[in-house]
Formats: sequence, C-alpha cells, structure tokens
Amino acid sequence: MRIALVGDRSPSVRSHARIPLLMEALRERDGIALDPYWIPTTDVTGLDAFDGIWILPGSPYRDEDGAVQAARVAREQRIPFLGTCGGFQHMLLEVARHVCGLDVAHAENEPGARDFLLTPLACSLAGHENLVRLTPGSRIEQIMGTPTTMEAYVCSYGLNEAYTQTLTAGGLVFSGHAADDGAVRVAELPGHPFFLATMYQPELAGDGRRPHPVIAAFAAAVARHAGQGEAAYAGTP
Repeated sequence: MRIALVGDRSPSVRSHARIPLLMEALRERDGIALDPYWIPTTDVTGLDAFDGIWILPGSPYRDEDGAVQAARVAREQRIPFLGTCGGFQHMLLEVARHVCGLDVAHAENEPGARDFLLTPLACSLAGHENLVRLTPGSRIEQIMGTPTTMEAYVCSYGLNEAYTQTLTAGGLVFSGHAADDGAVRVAELPGHPFFLATMYQPELAGDGRRPHPVIAAFAAAVARHAGQGEAAYAGTP
C-alpha cells in the first residue's frame, strides 16, 4: 500500500523525523504495512497511482502549486487524504481556488497579494499545545472518541475566518475549533472516503511509537482503498 508523503523532506522538521517510527508502529500495532514515498512539492506527477496522499508540515514549501495540486488529486480522485499543519493550509487553498473559485493567497507565500485565505495568527502557536473542541458526530469526533483533544502545534498561520462561510458552502465541514477562541483547527470533506486535515501536528503526539488516532484512521482508510483496488483488479477478465 503506497502512500505519497508530499512535502520537502528535511531532517530539521520534527514531524518528518517521526515518519519511520510511525510507519513501524502502524505495522506492529495495527498490522497495516504502508510503503511511504517522499514526493517533493516541485514534482507531484503520478499521485493518482497512490493509495493515500499525506501533505506533511514544512511550509513554506518550495512549490505552493505542487502542494495545492496534491490536495486536488486526492479530492477529485477520491484517494484517502491527510493534511497536517501546512497540509491543512494548502488543502484550504485548493478548495478555495478550485471549488469556490476564489482568487486568494497564503500570506506566508505571497505577502503582496490582495486577498488572503491564510493569515498570520495573532499569537503564534509554534511550540504550544491547545485544547480543541470536536463537533459531535463529525469524522474527527468519531476517530477520537472524545469531545475534546489536546494537540501540539508548530504553526503561525491560520484560516482567515471571513472565508469560513464560503468554504462551508463549497462542501467543507469545520469540525474542530480552538476551545479558547473558536478558531478553526480541523476540516473534513463529507462523502469522500477519507479527506481530513488538521492545523495541529498529530505526528508529534507521544513518542511516535503509538500512532495518533488520526494517523491510524488515515492508514486504515488507505488499506481499505488498496483492498478495493485489488478486488477490482482481481475481477477484471
């Protein structure tokens, strides 16, 4: 089961360093053997051949369009998708541009743009933990099995809340919010096999030897997607 890890791999990014531990833990704990391929944002061709797409932290990426395109392939091809931190931000850009038709930018990437979908946080969350309230009945709430969760961040940019209603009209559900100020922390796309993004970094939970429930749920969705593909192939004359 091949998954595309979209991001510009760097030993200085803590979440990147956690990937080998998480892959090993998924094999040992859940019996799910994922074959991860690092895909730079400068070359995202062929993503539709993967069983899962995960846009990892590490923004600003070398190629914003590459990260946005990765989210688009996952959405349109119904490939299980997980976006964390920068992946969350660029998934929002994808939906805003290609579903809602908005001409909006990421302030970190285009500081001279006219309209921003992603703007600097009033108080950076980099290096902090924050309580997140989960919407009852949402996918994230079902995954976590609890109405709240304490999560770790390495983030300084968030959604411009002026666009929340437009993105909601485009099909996104904002299913996790900061307990203190109500700011968006989780987004998901109902009707998709698995399309979930978090502003926080579940990769950093614990010591990496017990995958965060979000990562375990993504891996399970990848396994289901791969199984369906194999079944379809086996039934082909």
